[in-house]
Amino acid sequence: MTTGSLLAADLVIAVLAVAGWLGGGAASVVGRRPLARGLAAVALLATLGRAITIVALARAGWWFAAEKVLVAAPLSLAAVVVAGPRLLRTPGDIRSVAVPLLFAGYAVGGGLLVTVLHGYPASAGVGLLALAGVLAATMVTWRVLGAQPSRTVSRAALAVAVAALVTGTGLTVPRDVAPDVPHAHGHRDGPPAGEPTKRFTLTAGTATVNVGGRDEAVWAFDGQVPGPELTATVGDVLEVTLRNRDIARGVTLHWHGYDVPNGQDGVPGVTQAAVLPGEEFVYRFRADQAGTYWYHTHAVSDVGVRRGLYGVLVVRPAPATGVDVTVPVHTLSGLPLPAPRVEPVAAGVPVRLRLVNTDSTTHRYALAGTPFRVAAIDGSDLRGPTSLVDTAVLIPAGGRYDLVFTAPATPVALFVDGRAVYSTGPVSRETGAWPVLDPLAYGVASPVPWSRIDREFTLVLDRGLDLRGLLPRYAHTVNGAADPDIPPQVVRLGDIVGFTIVNRSPVVHPWHLHGHHVLVLSRNGRAATGSPLWLDSFDVRPGEVWTVAFRADNPGMWANHCHNLAHADDGMTLHLTYS
Repeated sequence: MTTGSLLAADLVIAVLAVAGWLGGGAASVVGRRPLARGLAAVALLATLGRAITIVALARAGWWFAAEKVLVAAPLSLAAVVVAGPRLLRTPGDIRSVAVPLLFAGYAVGGGLLVTVLHGYPASAGVGLLALAGVLAATMVTWRVLGAQPSRTVSRAALAVAVAALVTGTGLTVPRDVAPDVPHAHGHRDGPPAGEPTKRFTLTAGTATVNVGGRDEAVWAFDGQVPGPELTATVGDVLEVTLRNRDIARGVTLHWHGYDVPNGQDGVPGVTQAAVLPGEEFVYRFRADQAGTYWYHTHAVSDVGVRRGLYGVLVVRPAPATGVDVTVPVHTLSGLPLPAPRVEPVAAGVPVRLRLVNTDSTTHRYALAGTPFRVAAIDGSDLRGPTSLVDTAVLIPAGGRYDLVFTAPATPVALFVDGRAVYSTGPVSRETGAWPVLDPLAYGVASPVPWSRIDREFTLVLDRGLDLRGLLPRYAHTVNGAADPDIPPQVVRLGDIVGFTIVNRSPVVHPWHLHGHHVLVLSRNGRAATGSPLWLDSFDVRPGEVWTVAFRADNPGMWANHCHNLAHADDGMTLHLTYS
């Protein structure tokens, strides 16, 4: 069983235990003896059985079990000690065990709420708050049922509540932990030397486009979705003028996966101000990184990208030979893009398919009808890629794969989530049962280029209640905090920086660091054995632990965030900055 499955199983068992205790208590209040005993017995077994999942999660990593061991386990033990003996020797009047059973439900429920509303890291304050809530609920229950709680219990509840307030609830990060992120607008590093050899102008504005026979209101670059494909050859100097016609919330251009100088990165509030209606901003950088990339707005990016503000950037080492096709996959107003296209290709012609996932979720790609190789991932060539057949690839949000093959005499088709998006002729194949390529074990390995790690950071991805804003929100968190209260990661130029990224949440988080590619070292404790993987976007699935590293060689302040853009908007964004 995977760690992600253990996390899900532990949650289900905890819910079952809470429901059983509370249901048994409610049944005992109304005198339903058999029902009360049956529900309480199920709850007792679930509570005891949860010890197995907690121990297994602790063995997988303390990150996955901290609050369960420190808060939920003691509360569950109290539930068993108080309710268990009374369940085994049920008195004649079943109503006399109502309070112990309900107490057990409050105790186990308190531990569950800590996991759901607070998560990682565990703290004394949140543990005391949970205990105070359990005692308060028990006293209220006593009064409602006509009994009088003892002075000892009342004083204990008051003492715990005061202690919780004094130590803090643990639901927020103290003010002095996360300093404000300094804003540095403009071309911090200056444009590269030399005159531009390629000039483009992109105008952002509202538009209407036809998708699948339906007119849709969108935000678009130059009135089209995706925006114009920008192409360059290594050695070019690109100058891209961005104009905003009428996007009221502002736009920018972020060059996803292309490691530009910091001032060209397009992050509003960090590297520039958002371009408002009637304004323009000029980006300039050298095309010295051959590969497949894409661009998109980083102003209100969750909304802007979804509504169409994106396009493809391709930098080739030399003019293209053979067939070179870009396939940017997107979901626009619930409709899949691109539309299916059929382009016959003569046998023997080399073909490169540049696959780009511009959505916020993973897509499954399958190339049917020919052997192929994965030549590059995220703009970086792979070492010794071998031929694959009847094998699917999963591309995370923001990721890119380059597939290459020699066109056969028979048709070839590319399927995305079972839908044909590109073909050279009619192909009817079922690809759903194909195995999925593991890129960490594909290609030929080479030694890690460093013998040291100078800076190490751990990012624990979770969900939790964020109380720092005007209104509470259920945020996506990093190390228990949400943007803008996550402390920045500070590095020095030349450092070898290591990240350990842990996902203890129930959803996938595609991680994306701006301005750098990271080298994958391991996943779930198992070292990468294939070609060196230099990625800028990678899926951290529930229960997974990734270790990656990179050289800090691009000074500035960089966004470091989940590229499910709704998650980033809901708090899962922090910053890496150079001292």
